[in-house]
Amino acid sequence: MRLALAITSHERPDALAVVLASVERLREPPDEIVVADDGSGPATRELIASFIARSRVPARLVSQPHEGFRAARLRNLAIAATTLDYLVFIDGDMVLHPDFIADHRRIARTGYYTQGVRVLADPRLSRELATHRRPVPSPLARGTGFLRRLYLLHAPLLSMAMRKAANPFIAIKSCNQGFWRADLLRVNGFDEDFVGWGPEDKELCARLENSGVARQTLLFGGIACHLHHAPQSRDRLPSLLARLEATRRERRVRADHGVDAHLRG
Repeated sequence: MRLALAITSHERPDALAVVLASVERLREPPDEIVVADDGSGPATRELIASFIARSRVPARLVSQPHEGFRAARLRNLAIAATTLDYLVFIDGDMVLHPDFIADHRRIARTGYYTQGVRVLADPRLSRELATHRRPVPSPLARGTGFLRRLYLLHAPLLSMAMRKAANPFIAIKSCNQGFWRADLLRVNGFDEDFVGWGPEDKELCARLENSGVARQTLLFGGIACHLHHAPQSRDRLPSLLARLEATRRERRVRADHGVDAHLRG
């Protein structure tokens, strides 16, 4: 299995620098890296260009103009930019454990998509990670919340045992997810009619499940620490939640406006 890591970013070069440093520390790298950037300025573009130039695996940039929150379209650009078998998505503020890719590769199963976890760092821990570019903290670290500290425990055998049992307890979040590319193409990727902060990730997973792809959860592995930031505007959330419910109710499988618009040929 050949695996691509897709990293989405927008105008947080300080956070992205920490994330890219954690990518460079991976004990098992991905086979390819796609950085999908949402119209960032020169500082972010220069950071990405420098990373691509020194990357030990093939790396590329895809981008779009910043016209509001269009994460669905941005991730579709990443899907279209690679031909590898499997994609792992992270956001540009997710600091990775050194075995992050090895854990995702180990748990990947045909017929499943993988939902990973995120450990929320408070502002103090986020500043510390950003200032010193430190790796993911240990389960004893302060600044992650008491229960969330358990997510920092790296236990590969336990993660395999929990891959289905953990499903009810871990929310769907696109900041740490793994998919077979063929499954994404079958459902036409993310729905680009989701513009604004909302459940475009949950809607994609609903269509995958409607198509027969089951969920598994990567707990105690695939560990990533989410750097603190102010919340996005939720002004369009009610209408986007209604769209998610329609997908579930009508058992939709394909997005009308999805990745096929970006595929060559």
